[in-house]
Amino acid sequence: MATMRILVVDDDPPSVKMISFLLREEGYDVISTDNGLAALELVDSHTPDLVVLDVMMPHLDGFEVCRRMRQKVDVPIIFLSAKGETVDKVTGLQLGADDYLAKPFEPAELLARVKAVLRRAEAFAGKDIESQLTVGDLTLDPVTNQAVYSDGRTVDLTPIEFRLLYCLMRNAGRILSHDLLMSAVWGYDYEGDSNQIAVYVRRLRIKIEKDPNEPKLLTTVRGLGYKFERP
Repeated sequence: MATMRILVVDDDPPSVKMISFLLREEGYDVISTDNGLAALELVDSHTPDLVVLDVMMPHLDGFEVCRRMRQKVDVPIIFLSAKGETVDKVTGLQLGADDYLAKPFEPAELLARVKAVLRRAEAFAGKDIESQLTVGDLTLDPVTNQAVYSDGRTVDLTPIEFRLLYCLMRNAGRILSHDLLMSAVWGYDYEGDSNQIAVYVRRLRIKIEKDPNEPKLLTTVRGLGYKFERP
C-alpha cells in the first residue's frame, strides 16, 4: 500500500516541526509550507491525501486557502487554530473542512483525528459511492460532487456535504439519528456533536431547498434526527 502523504501548512516553525515529526513517526509522508499560496501550489504538484491547515496565517489565512482548495480538489482538510470559538469552527466546517482542532492539542488527539479523516475518506472512495443516486428530481453525481436536478440545474457540494446528503438520500424515507449520521459520515470513533451535523444540514438546505426555512426535502424529526423525504 502506498504511503499516505500529508501536507502541513502553518506559519509557526515549531508547530510545523512538531506536527511533521508526529506524522512521520506514524509512517506518513509529510510535506510542509508556511504560507497559503505555496500550499495551493503543493496541492496541485504533490497531490496530498490530507491537508493539516492552520487558520491564522498572514496574507492568505486558512479559511481562504480552504475556500480555494475546495474549488478544484476534494482533499480532506483538518483545521488547526488557536481560535477555538464556535463561530470559527462553524466557518471552517461550512467551507468544507472535515475536522477542526483547537490549539493547544494533545498529540494523540491529532493523530486520532488524522486517522479517522483518512479512514472515512478511503471508505467513501470505495464501491459504496461510485454510482449516481437519484431520489425524485435530485441526482447525486460522485464524479463531480454535484447535486443535479431533473431540469439540468446543478449544485456544487463540499465532500462532507456530499457524503451527508448521499447517506440521507440512500435512506430516503427513513429517520436517521445523529449517532448514525456521525458514524456513517464522520467515522465511528469521531468525537463530534449533533451541532456539527446541524451546521451541515443547514448548509445543505440553503443549497437544495426552495425555502431553507421551510424545508420539503431534508426535514428534521424533533428528538430523533433527520430524514430525506421520498417524493
